[in-house]
Amino acid sequence: MKKIYLLAMLLLLSFSVFSVRAELLDRIVAVVEDDIILDRELSEEVYAIAQKLRANNVMVPPEFVLRKQVLERLIIDRLQRQMAERSGIRVSDEMLRSSVVDIAARNNMTVEQFRQELENQGMSFAKFQESIRSEIIINQLRAREIGSRIKVTDREVAHYLETQGRVGQEKIKYRLGHILISVPEAASATVIQKARDKANQVVKDLRNDENFKQMALTVSDGGNALNGGDLGWRTLGQIPTLFVETVSKMSREDVSEPIRSPSGFHIIKMLEMEGLNKHIVTKTKVRHILIKTNELIDDEEAQKRLLALKQRIADGDNFATLAKAHSDDKGSAINGGDLDWVGPGALVPPFEAAMNKLSINEISEPVQTQFGWHLIQVLDRENRDDSAEFKKQQVREEIRKRKIEEETELWLRRMRDEAFVDINLDRL
Repeated sequence: MKKIYLLAMLLLLSFSVFSVRAELLDRIVAVVEDDIILDRELSEEVYAIAQKLRANNVMVPPEFVLRKQVLERLIIDRLQRQMAERSGIRVSDEMLRSSVVDIAARNNMTVEQFRQELENQGMSFAKFQESIRSEIIINQLRAREIGSRIKVTDREVAHYLETQGRVGQEKIKYRLGHILISVPEAASATVIQKARDKANQVVKDLRNDENFKQMALTVSDGGNALNGGDLGWRTLGQIPTLFVETVSKMSREDVSEPIRSPSGFHIIKMLEMEGLNKHIVTKTKVRHILIKTNELIDDEEAQKRLLALKQRIADGDNFATLAKAHSDDKGSAINGGDLDWVGPGALVPPFEAAMNKLSINEISEPVQTQFGWHLIQVLDRENRDDSAEFKKQQVREEIRKRKIEEETELWLRRMRDEAFVDINLDRL
């Protein structure tokens, strides 16, 4: 009987220890608004992050420090998920599957191979999917709460290019053309104005494709006039200080506004550039006729109308005239359907794909986009050096990224400060 009693006591004691351990594992370490974070969740995340740090040969901080840092991140993530849920942000299973397929493809794997690789590393595929879902939701929330409010002005881009854009330009070489419309010392206001008017006229003529060398030989008072105004190849540091700011913003073939100096009015043309990575894009001059669908015009009727218009054009009718009379795109219809010169990404994908397949002056079959049905004609196509605009876009994105990072930090801190959070970490 004593043996049975002792065995019963041992079993009871073992059960009590197990219950205490289970209670410890499931202890609430933080209350976040109307949600909780369990010690089990925290421990799993701490372990995963410690593993990543070791894999990257990074020293793992003391456990109590790491647990505090990880708990704070879990709290911030939980607050964002709660806000997203209140805002109605959801991620469909199809969107999640698409994201996982994309991640697997970027790692040169199929989804099944990727799943196996995760499991080999000790990570649950279901847990990975849930982390991706959470990341997508948070990104959508931040895009709505922060990204939509971030604006980058042209002035900010210009200022960046002026103050930061010259870094790395030491290796760039410029071949410049120069024309000087001289002004005598102590010239009267009338003489100065006459010289300014002459300089403005020279700029206008040059921008209308007047030959620069011939113009320099004819009108320039500069010492290099007999060389057609050619200053030769120079780095930014070898260019007269008066011209540096203007030159640093110019692209090939650009002609500057007249630059005033004590000697007169200088006109600079960017003849060539070296050492600058060029960004060449194909621009297309295109026009279209749009027929929108509605209660009275279905897809079949819209295509039928466009095919009839295409036949009229083939029979000799003018495309622009028909666009003005029939196109539902009122913005371009007034210009005969002309969308002017467009670059990659400027138009919706189905339109752009159809446009890119057309030869010059060829007219497409009816093409459907989310806006309706289009008849497309390509008028011209050429490759252009878009380096200056590309650089501006890069700068714009750089400024926007910096602003988003700064605003996100403030937004998260504000959210954290305003939320009800009760941490029990120090009581463990």
